[in-house]
Amino acid sequence: MNSIFERISVRKYEDKQVEPEKIEKILRAGMQAPTSGNQQPWEYYVVTNPEVKLALSQTHKYSGFVKDAPLCIVPCYRTDETKLVHAEDTQIDLANSTETMLLEITELGLGATWIGICPGPDRMAHVKKVLNMPDDLEPFCLMPVGYPAESRPQQNRYDEKRVHYAK
Repeated sequence: MNSIFERISVRKYEDKQVEPEKIEKILRAGMQAPTSGNQQPWEYYVVTNPEVKLALSQTHKYSGFVKDAPLCIVPCYRTDETKLVHAEDTQIDLANSTETMLLEITELGLGATWIGICPGPDRMAHVKKVLNMPDDLEPFCLMPVGYPAESRPQQNRYDEKRVHYAK
């Protein structure tokens, strides 16, 4: 899994659309993530419309580059507890899903980063309004995706001082 050690946060993209088959592979990867009680609480918005990307780029002080990405995936989670096994774990499930998509994006030669929306109530409300989302769905993050127009080596983040063995 070299993608674990090659993935970087990409915020600049080539002016090239992401092919539909690659988008589907990214979404398939997200849906393969482990979830608490196998509840699979996710749904995804795939945004390519420039006006909608512009509106999403105004969600957060760090989201301005969303407007320049060829596409933005918005992972969301259901909140209807009658359909969920472990409702308290939905955000963890979405974090798993987001990470598996980021790794697949790297495998496909694309670049992305994620912009935290949840648990900020103002940010979440903005995204819900822009995407006209139903009441029982909450946005987790914004994930702008495209062919990278920047590259750099990934940092080596391993720190043995943070590893503890219980004996």
